[in-house]
Amino acid sequence: MAKAGNSADASDIVQDSPVLRALPPSLRPYARLARLDRAIGTWLLLLPCWWGLSLAWIGHPALPLPSPWYFLLFGIGAVVMRGAGCTWNDITDRDFDAKVARTATRPIPAGEISVKMAALFMVAQALVGLWLLLQFNRETVIVGIASLALVAAYPFMKRITYWPQAWLGLTFNWGALVGWSSMQPGIAAPALVLYAAGFFWTLGYDTIYAHQDKEDDALIGVKSTALRLGDGTTKWLWGFYGMAVLLIGAAGWLASAGWAFWPLLALSAAHLVRQILTVKIDDPADCLAHFKSNRDFGLIVLAAIIAGGITTG
Repeated sequence: MAKAGNSADASDIVQDSPVLRALPPSLRPYARLARLDRAIGTWLLLLPCWWGLSLAWIGHPALPLPSPWYFLLFGIGAVVMRGAGCTWNDITDRDFDAKVARTATRPIPAGEISVKMAALFMVAQALVGLWLLLQFNRETVIVGIASLALVAAYPFMKRITYWPQAWLGLTFNWGALVGWSSMQPGIAAPALVLYAAGFFWTLGYDTIYAHQDKEDDALIGVKSTALRLGDGTTKWLWGFYGMAVLLIGAAGWLASAGWAFWPLLALSAAHLVRQILTVKIDDPADCLAHFKSNRDFGLIVLAAIIAGGITTG
């Protein structure tokens, strides 16, 4: 196990981020706390929102495309709510983070931000998120607020189960329901199936991500699917990703997506197959690269849903 904080290469802090360079030094620790220097988490939170919004749009042929305004609102909301969630996670995990090389230089364990100031920062981000949520209809507000229970509980899952990635799947893909409710009354079957698809997708990509920390996690008593599945991870990835693609296809079929949905869905499936065939679960850098490639998968799925809406009927 690498000693905490002794290796800059092991840290998950981006060493040369344009976002950090653009900010005064006093604000950089807060930007790092909100992970503004690491956009991939925002993408993975945002994409299910855009999926749900676009899938619901298929039932609104009067609109030429999904609402650009809603796309923007969800985009800003994903940034601030991911930041609030990461801040909460770092507050609750500060003792664990100090013991792991990759996380020891995060602002709280490194002593750059106090717990009190982190908590105030978290509340400020959450209030911005609430203001954004209030721009939608009443049902979307209710669905969005309901996600807070999942967010609050997530940091504690790694202490009690080897499947915290399952809880993350429930949490990170809630946006599929929020996106759907912004366009359609009620949470219908296509939205629920899409949510389930996202759940299995997250099980896959976050298991890959967790392999970065498996040695440190085992030593400090933190649980993960990487430890639970071990060398059998690749076999499980076939199941996780296979279910994700099948359920996305089912959601598109239930929403009456047009013909163009299917070839793009096949392309997204090929992307996941490549991940499974090429990932090296004992190479942290390779795991991180494969984890980040899921942004591309999500964008292909988004393109498939929009194309399916354009070609329907």
